[in-house]
Amino acid sequence: MGRVESKLFEINDTIAELAEERRLVEAELVHHRHIHDDAVRDAAVSGWQGDRMEADSTAADVARFERRIREIDAKSERLALRRQRLMERLD
Repeated sequence: MGRVESKLFEINDTIAELAEERRLVEAELVHHRHIHDDAVRDAAVSGWQGDRMEADSTAADVARFERRIREIDAKSERLALRRQRLMERLD
């Protein structure tokens, strides 16, 4: 097996790992969105400063998971382009 083929296998493995990570992060994001929705509702109903702080904290968690999904997607896209260039070299 040549160098290009080895790189292709490595890229494919990395893309598969990223897909699995994205699946897990998406599941966490759904969970944190539910927590955030509850925290926002609690803050709106109670008006208590602690509830507002909790809503802010959960919003930050949601943003963090959304950012991680964007990072995973961007890395996957870069790897897919690299894989395509390598496949063209094989032709």
